[in-house]
Amino acid sequence: MSKTSQTLQLLRDHESRNVLFTEPDGSWPIVWERAKGVHVWDAEGKKYLDLTAAFGVVAAGHANSNVVKAGQKQMAKLLHAMGDVHPHVLKAQLAKKLSEITFERWAKLSKVQSPKFKVVTGKVIFSNSGFEAVESALKTAMLATKKNGVIAFAGAYHGLGYGALNATHREHFRSPFRSQLREFGRFAKFPSRANQLAEVETEIRQIFRQKKIGAILVEPVQARGGINVPPPEFLPLLRKLCDEHGALLILDEIYTGFGRTGKWFACEHSQTVPDLICLGKALTGGFPLSACVSRADLMDAAWPASTGEAIHTSTFLGHPVGCALALAQISEIHRLKLCERSDTLGKFLLNELSSIKNLKFKIKNSVRGCGLMVGVELTLPGGQPATELALTAIKKLLHRGYIFLPEGEHGNIISFTPPLTISKAQLAKAVKVLAEVLATN
Repeated sequence: MSKTSQTLQLLRDHESRNVLFTEPDGSWPIVWERAKGVHVWDAEGKKYLDLTAAFGVVAAGHANSNVVKAGQKQMAKLLHAMGDVHPHVLKAQLAKKLSEITFERWAKLSKVQSPKFKVVTGKVIFSNSGFEAVESALKTAMLATKKNGVIAFAGAYHGLGYGALNATHREHFRSPFRSQLREFGRFAKFPSRANQLAEVETEIRQIFRQKKIGAILVEPVQARGGINVPPPEFLPLLRKLCDEHGALLILDEIYTGFGRTGKWFACEHSQTVPDLICLGKALTGGFPLSACVSRADLMDAAWPASTGEAIHTSTFLGHPVGCALALAQISEIHRLKLCERSDTLGKFLLNELSSIKNLKFKIKNSVRGCGLMVGVELTLPGGQPATELALTAIKKLLHRGYIFLPEGEHGNIISFTPPLTISKAQLAKAVKVLAEVLATN
C-alpha cells in the first residue's frame, strides 16, 4: 500500500468523516509531503505548482527561508508563554507593527483630519484562527455600541465558529446549527456592478430602520463566495452608512490582507479606513495566528481594563512562535515588494485569462479578480453553474501537476490565489494547461 493510501486510510479510520472528501478511486486528494516556494511535493514524490497558496496563507512562498529561520530560532528560545498573564517581547513588537501598517499608515496616506482619527494608533486582540479574529471584532462592536445587530452580505464567509457563523451566509454551513444560533446577522446584497449600489444602499438603510445595528461586517473581495469584486464605491458607501447610523465598519481582510489584491490591504483600493480590521492567513505564512486590529480609542472605549481576569482570552493568545513568524513574514513582504508584485502579476494574469474567453469551449467562462485573487467562472449555455465540469477540470489539473480550488456556493469558480512569489512564466503555463483541460470538457 502506498504512503498516500495508508495516510488516507488512517484518516478514514480516525478523523471525523465530515472533514476530508476522498474519491472512491483514490484520485483525490493528494497527500502533501513537503513544500517550497511555489511548489508542493506529494507523498509519492510528485511535484505540483500551487495556485492556492494553501488557502492564501503562503504569500511569501512555502517555507520562506527567513520566515522559517525566525520560527526555528524562537522555538529554541521560548516555545510557549502565558498570553494574558506573563507576556513575551515579540507579542508587544507585533502589536506595534500591526498598528504601524494599518491605522498609523492609513492616517499618513490619507492625511485624515477628522476628530474621529486624532488617535491614529491601533490596538490588537490576538487569536489563533480567522473566525476568532472576526468574533473579537463582533464583541468589540457590541461593547462599543451596545447594539447587537450586524449587517453582513450574501455570499459572505467569516468562519464557522458560533459567533462568526451568524454572519456567514451559505446555508450549507448554517442550517445544521440554526437552533443554537442567536442569528443576530442580517444579510444584504453584495454588489458586483456600480448600478446595484443604489439598491444595496436602500436595503441597508431599511435594515438600520428595522433593527439596532452595531456593525457592518464585510469582505472587501469575497473569496469563498466566488472571488466577487465589488465596485470601488462600495466600501466608501458602507463607511458613510456606518457614520450616519453610529455603527462600526468591520473589514474581514483575513484572505485579502498582506498583498493578496495588490495593496497591503484591499480597503486601500478605495482609501476606506475601517473601525476594525480582521487579519489572518498570510499574517504568519503558515502558523495559526490571527488578529483583530482596531483604532486605539475605540478599543479602549469598548473593553474595560483588566483587573486580573480577562473577559476575552485563550491559552495560545499571541503565541511566541506565531509572533516571530509574523514579524518575519511582514518583513519579507516589504523586502520582496510583494504588494507591487501582486498588482503587476494580477494584471498579467487577467490578460492571459482573457485570451481563453473567446476560445470555443462547450461551457462559457468569465474572469474577474484583483491582484493575485482571480476567479474563472464556468457556466452552462443556459446560464446554470457548471459545477460538475469545474470540479472535473480541477481534478484533471491536479493530475497534470497543478493545484487549484473551486470557490462559490456552487463550486463553479476556479480560483487563482498563488503565492505572490510566482513568476509570469508559471502563471502563463497554468493558464495554458487550464485552457487545454477546458477544451476537453
